[in-house]
Amino acid sequence: MSALESRDPAVQAPSAEREDGVLSRAYRALSIGIVSVVVLIAFEATAVGTAMPVAARELDGVALYAFAFSGYFTTSLFGMVLSGQWSDRRGPIGALTTGIGAFAAGLAVAGTAQDMWVFILGRAVQGLGGGLVIVALYVVVGRAYPERLRPAIMASFAAGWVVPSIVGPLASGAVTEHLGWRWVFLGIPVLVVFPLVLALPQIRRRASGPVGWEAGAASFDRRRIRLALGISLGAGLLQYAAQDLRPLSLLPGLAGAALLVPAVLGLLPPGTYRAARGLPSVVLLRGLAAGSFIAAESFVPLMLVTQRGLSPTLAGFSLAAGGGTWALGSFVQSRPRMAPHRERLMTTGMVLVAAAIVAAPSVLLHSVPVWTVAVAWGVGCFGMGLVIASTSVLLLRLSAPEEAGTNSAALQISDALSNVVLLAATGAAFAALGGGSTAATPVTAADAGRPAAFAAVFLPMAVVALAGAWVTRRLRQR
Repeated sequence: MSALESRDPAVQAPSAEREDGVLSRAYRALSIGIVSVVVLIAFEATAVGTAMPVAARELDGVALYAFAFSGYFTTSLFGMVLSGQWSDRRGPIGALTTGIGAFAAGLAVAGTAQDMWVFILGRAVQGLGGGLVIVALYVVVGRAYPERLRPAIMASFAAGWVVPSIVGPLASGAVTEHLGWRWVFLGIPVLVVFPLVLALPQIRRRASGPVGWEAGAASFDRRRIRLALGISLGAGLLQYAAQDLRPLSLLPGLAGAALLVPAVLGLLPPGTYRAARGLPSVVLLRGLAAGSFIAAESFVPLMLVTQRGLSPTLAGFSLAAGGGTWALGSFVQSRPRMAPHRERLMTTGMVLVAAAIVAAPSVLLHSVPVWTVAVAWGVGCFGMGLVIASTSVLLLRLSAPEEAGTNSAALQISDALSNVVLLAATGAAFAALGGGSTAATPVTAADAGRPAAFAAVFLPMAVVALAGAWVTRRLRQR
């Protein structure tokens, strides 16, 4: 029995209770509550992604389209480090409640924005809240659930994306077309209350406070906080430089890199960027998987709206099936008989992700049916379900209880930082090849450069996903 399990009240319960799952009486309220938080985040992601092309066009900010996504990830980097420190030293409740509040406030700012930069500011506030929430949730899982139940609760997190992935694009598209895109952002904060009411009492009982008195007595690691500020500011400067594309933009780009590199080296496990075996490769794989997939997915609705003339509803619905297949992939990895084959499953998952990213831009050819994107993205999401849940399970297995927050923050930093860097790169390539101007009509000969702009987003991301398939061979410690 691990040290963490020995402190878990459920592990010390009678044997009949120990054999129950995440929805047993002992865990039901906690599981429903924290999965509801995931549902809230999922609904925001799917709904906002559908409304984003219209919002960017109305705010005259299509050239900053990638920044609207990466602004979220940039500030979430700081939130993740802060949440890891906060959760390890004082328990996850404070980080979780503060994060949900900031998430809701950011939605309100974005929904009332009158120009693109204020909209991006709202997304940044959301990102800070999202960073606090996601790491706190991982700490809750590490403390409140024994190891045998963690694959199942991670699969439940993935299942929490199913309904939002189906309902979110349809609801968001309908609201965008009939009421306006602003109501997509302003309507989501009402979902905050239920998860807080249900989950907080259980979190306070099962996962509150520091792991030991030493952690509770320790103050925050100021060096890590400074590095977190450096990584957030550096990522923001790098993204700004990538979107500007003028010679002078090299200055903020170089300044961003100068801040980013030492901060990354200080916050991620040693050996991450050389794919050292074990925990470093788990952290690296998370970044390669999430970054390649999210960078590509961010441009799918825009491609369908501008190149194939789809409505925002139909463009968003093309991604809807992915929620179900993602949950299916996560369910497959959670089966006990799959545990010995976890690394092989992750390799398969990354190959499927690469294949989906390669297939998506085929719809730039008008002879290719639009539904090809929906099929390809369903396959890619199945692969992501295999990979993302498995990285979370492996990370908690390789982490000491008092390091769960710090290591969970490193995993999420790799995730978000990869999103920022790859969105910066793809956004720069997209803008450089004429992708900054859009029209809700099929492409014409005069716009011949625009399909190439989308191809410059998808094809390099497929290469990154294949690199992730190689990293899956480095996950097992020898």
